[in-house]
Formats: sequence, structure tokens, C-alpha cells
Amino acid sequence: MCLAYGGREEIVEAVKSIAQKVENKQITSNQIDESFFESHLYTQGIPDPDLIIRTSGEERLSGFLLWQSAYSEVVFQDVYWPEFRKIDFLRCLREYVQRDRRFGK
Repeated sequence: MCLAYGGREEIVEAVKSIAQKVENKQITSNQIDESFFESHLYTQGIPDPDLIIRTSGEERLSGFLLWQSAYSEVVFQDVYWPEFRKIDFLRCLREYVQRDRRFGK
């Protein structure tokens, strides 16, 4: 669960941190790749989510884990979070396992 979180802010903070390291000559721009960038995100060391469940009927991510959700499966539920039940969760899992994950291919 994320509180007061914004995916854009997270990416900007990572870029600032990396830029500072380049400016201080701690690294060169050639050292920057996906893995290096990921190590500057709030979720460093945590695997990207396989499944994101969005409650409330909204069908958008609203800036949630913009980098990390690139290959996540997203399930949208019409139920609001306080009313989200175990059966709703099981429905999400059933939908997830029926999908053919392609990881961008």
C-alpha cells in the first residue's frame, strides 16, 4: 500500500539523484542503464508487481508505480476498497492466472 505517493515524483527524484552523482563525478553517463535507474527508485530491491488491482471502478493507474508497472497485469474492480472482500480478491487472481503474460513481446 502506498500513501502520499506519486510515480512521476518518484521518477524525478531518481533522475535528480543520478544527475547529482554524474555532476559529482561519482559515475559517468555510460554507467546508467535500467538496472542502475531502478536502484534509485523508492522500491529498490523489491520485485516489480505481477498484478495490480485497482478498486473503485476507475480504469487508470493514476501515476501508480509508473516504472515498475510496465509489465504488470492490471485488474479493475468496481467495488470500493473498504468493501473489497476475499471473494473479490479471488476473482482478481482467477482473472490473472487466465492471462497470457507476454512481458512486452
